Amino acid sequence: MRKLTIVFHHAGGGHRSAAEALKATLSSQEHPWDVSVLDIQELLDPLDVLRRVTGLRIQDTYNLILRKGWTRFTSQLLVLLQATIRLYHAPIVKALRSYWAQHPTDLVLSVIPHFNREIAESLRPVGSVTPATGTPFVTLITDLADYPPHFWIEPESEYIIAGTERARQQALTMGHPADHVFLTSGMILKPKFYEKTTVDRVAERKRLALEPDCPTGIVLFGGHGSQVMVDITKRLNEAGSGVQLILICGHNQKLTNQLKGLRTRKPIAVVGFAQNVEYYMALADFFIGKPGPGSISEALQFHLPVIVECNSKTLPQERYNAEWVTEKGYGIVVPSFKRIAPAVQRLLQNATFDEFRRKTSEYSNRALFEVPIILEQCAERTAATTQSQVASNLV
Repeated sequence: MRKLTIVFHHAGGGHRSAAEALKATLSSQEHPWDVSVLDIQELLDPLDVLRRVTGLRIQDTYNLILRKGWTRFTSQLLVLLQATIRLYHAPIVKALRSYWAQHPTDLVLSVIPHFNREIAESLRPVGSVTPATGTPFVTLITDLADYPPHFWIEPESEYIIAGTERARQQALTMGHPADHVFLTSGMILKPKFYEKTTVDRVAERKRLALEPDCPTGIVLFGGHGSQVMVDITKRLNEAGSGVQLILICGHNQKLTNQLKGLRTRKPIAVVGFAQNVEYYMALADFFIGKPGPGSISEALQFHLPVIVECNSKTLPQERYNAEWVTEKGYGIVVPSFKRIAPAVQRLLQNATFDEFRRKTSEYSNRALFEVPIILEQCAERTAATTQSQVASNLV
């Protein structure tokens, strides 16, 4: 069986989710791959300077920043991270080469940024400046666009899979051949989001102590929630917005208890960590949250108009997402959730809401099933190149 290695890490949830979704799909298709996953953080732990000094891994530090909302200076932190990777370039390549020697593979797929130059070089023969013909290297961008330089797309990248036209154009502008850059219809989502979720909205809303016919927003800020969810709930309540909310708090028990203690005119359903976010999406009419590529894509998969925030605290690689939402007509971008009440009022105006719903209903994402086909093409293209070179050498 052909072997595929997916390189991921736990910084943010999107990379791990993409790896897990692809592994499940690729392992169960008609001509399956033998899929293994490589957590690059574990491989590079001996080189993690930050961990030696503070006891925290780089990915744990990143996740702490997200949980605490300390995101204003992430642009500067990215510069520091990238400088550290450049400093340790040779040891990182050496560690990866050692791994490939012990775990041979037929194709490597990266679903992470920052390390793609190192991964590409580790797959080449020592001293070579061109891709190794035997082991194709594919970079799957899990953001809506690259945040150059040295984020997702590198000159050394062999094949690129982009989820938006902006990301595809970025790869082409860098000089990558058009036949090595592939476009999917969106971001990789968990398999459940591609299944048709049929629920009795009236009955299920009642089960959650919600009003069956009241406009319903789902509020989601990742696996650990955000304190801003309390502010959003209070502002909508004080403005008499007439909407009820489903609030997904993730692993944040303190936030869950705080929200459950609020007194509101309209009902709210406060949920802790949820494995079935798609169920709650199916009960909602619109989405409120941060402009993460995963959250936005999940909401759009259920044709929910979105309200997201974009300002100096927004992660730099996610700022284009807000532009994209506006360009596509999928929802409203606010500079601060302090303006959430007028944003919701504007969203729910009859003609405006109908237009947003028309736009979101046109959204169709089949990326999880498109990527396996692309990987086959990459493998076949590399095999053909290898055969051509062998034949040329024989001549």
